Amino acid sequence: MMGIGFPELMIILVIIMIIFGAGKLPEIGSAFGNSIKNFKKSMKDAEEIQEAANLESPTTGENGDNAEPPSEESTTEDTAPAQEAKENQN
Repeated sequence: MMGIGFPELMIILVIIMIIFGAGKLPEIGSAFGNSIKNFKKSMKDAEEIQEAANLESPTTGENGDNAEPPSEESTTEDTAPAQEAKENQN
C-alpha cells in the first residue's frame, strides 16, 4: 500500500484552494491545528481520569472478585471457631 507523497499533497492543496480560496487557507489551517491540539488535550485528560479511576478502585482477582485484603474483624471471626475447637480438643 502506497502512502501519500508530494504529488498527491499538491493535488489536494490545489483542490482545497479552488474550493475555499487562498484567503481562507490560514483560517482553515488554524482551525485544523486547534482541533488537533484540543483532541490531544482531551485524550490526555481522559488518560488521567482513567489512571485516577484505576488507583481508586480495588484490584480485581482472576475470577473478577474483589481482591481486597481481609479486615482485622473478619480474620478474627474466621479464626475464632478454629481456636475454640483446638482448645476443646485439649
